Amino acid sequence: MPNYILGIDGGGTSCRAAVAGPDGRILGRGKSGAANILTDPDNALIHIVGAANAAFEEANIAPSEIGSACALLGVAGSNVGDAVHYVKERLPFAKADIESDGLIALQGALGDSDGAVAILGTGSIYIARQASDIRYIGGWGFQIGDLGSGARLGHALLQECVLAFDNIHPSSPLTDAVMAEFNSDPRDVVEFARIARPGEFGRFAPKVFEFAGRGDPVATTLLRAAAQTIDEALDVVVARGSRRLCLLGGLAPLYRPWLAERHQPLFVEPEADALTGSVALAAKRFAADARAKA
Repeated sequence: MPNYILGIDGGGTSCRAAVAGPDGRILGRGKSGAANILTDPDNALIHIVGAANAAFEEANIAPSEIGSACALLGVAGSNVGDAVHYVKERLPFAKADIESDGLIALQGALGDSDGAVAILGTGSIYIARQASDIRYIGGWGFQIGDLGSGARLGHALLQECVLAFDNIHPSSPLTDAVMAEFNSDPRDVVEFARIARPGEFGRFAPKVFEFAGRGDPVATTLLRAAAQTIDEALDVVVARGSRRLCLLGGLAPLYRPWLAERHQPLFVEPEADALTGSVALAAKRFAADARAKA
C-alpha cells in the first residue's frame, strides 16, 4: 500500500486535491487554477501539482512525499488519448490514473448506488451507472460538444451581442450590458473570442441566468435553448434505466428550474462532492493493486 493517496478533481475553472491515508481518510485539501488537459495541458499540469502541494502542506506532510503518492485524477478530456498520455507522462506521482471527471462526480454523488449525474459547469458531461455498467454521454469538449455548458452559454451570449449590434437580432438589457464591457465595440468582442478559453467564455454564463430572472428576452431564449440540450441528454439517460439523477457543477442549481417537468421527480441531492469521490476511487483502486501484487 502507498503511504499516501491523492484524489484530484481537475476542472475548467479550478483544480482541487485531497491527500489521504491508505484507508481513504482525508488529511488535507488544496486548490489551484484551471486544469483543462485538452485546451491547456501545460498549465493543467502546473495546477494539478500546485493543488497537490497545497493539500500536502495543509496536512503537514513533507512535500518530498508527493513523489511516492498514488493519485487518481478526474479530469475533463480523459476520453482523448493524446492529452491523457501527455499529462500522465509528466506527473510527479509514483503512480497516477486519469479518469473522467464524470466518474469521480458519480462516485461522490451516489456512492456505490445506481443512478446518473449531469455535470453542468464550464463544460458538460453525463454519466450513468447500473451495477458495473458505466456509460458516458457528452464530454466531447468545447469545440464540438459541451452543450448546455457555461462555456457554450457564454459563447452564445457573445454571438447574440454581435448579432444585436448588426441589428440582425433584437438587443436587450443583457446584450447592452455585455457590450458595455467591451466598450460597445464588436471588434473588442471578436478579439476576446479569438483567444478566449472555455473558462473565459463561461464567466458570462451567470449573467444569462441573472437577466433571465428579470425577464430579459435574449437571456430567456438562450436559456431555453440550452436547457433543451440538457433535457435531450437526460432523456437518453432515463431511457437507459436511470431513475436517480444528480445535477452537479456550478450551474446545476441555476439550471434546475429551467429543465423539463418530466425530469423533476427524478432529481436527488448528492451525497458528497467529486473530490470525495476521487479519494474513494483512489483508495479502492490502489488497495486492489496492492493486494494483487501481494
